Amino acid sequence: MSDKPLVLILMGSDSDLPVMEKCAEVLKDFQIPFEMDVSSAHRLPEKTAKLASNARKNGIEVIIAGAGMAAHLAGVIAAHTTLPVIGVPLKSGALNGVDALYSTVQMPPGIPVATVAIDGAKNAGYLACSILSIKYPEIAKKLEEFREKTREKLNKRSEEIRVRG
Repeated sequence: MSDKPLVLILMGSDSDLPVMEKCAEVLKDFQIPFEMDVSSAHRLPEKTAKLASNARKNGIEVIIAGAGMAAHLAGVIAAHTTLPVIGVPLKSGALNGVDALYSTVQMPPGIPVATVAIDGAKNAGYLACSILSIKYPEIAKKLEEFREKTREKLNKRSEEIRVRG
């Protein structure tokens, strides 16, 4: 695996950082190099388009885009690249992220955006790992180990909680 970033994490505003850092934590845990930046689809459209259109030649293999309210970031990114784009609708505004969810998930045919739950940055990180595991066996192995540890923890907790009458 390369030392160059394989994943680009973008957010529409620096206020999105507390949620999007959860995605970065997953990638760090899996030792996947990434780059993170702020690039608003509306306030920095040229920068956003350039990041997306240059991502592949810069070695990026997956893009994760988090935005709230109108949440056009993931769709604008997907319009400028054929790389997999994962959208993270962020909880904000009067609708608590439902508007962002609809904006992220309702893409026109041919411009897909894989979409996770509102504030689901952690799952966006895991989904990026799954996508990369197709090419990188070491990531596939780490995913299997992670899931096995998760099963073991849950089984242990189940044994502790189970009540027999």
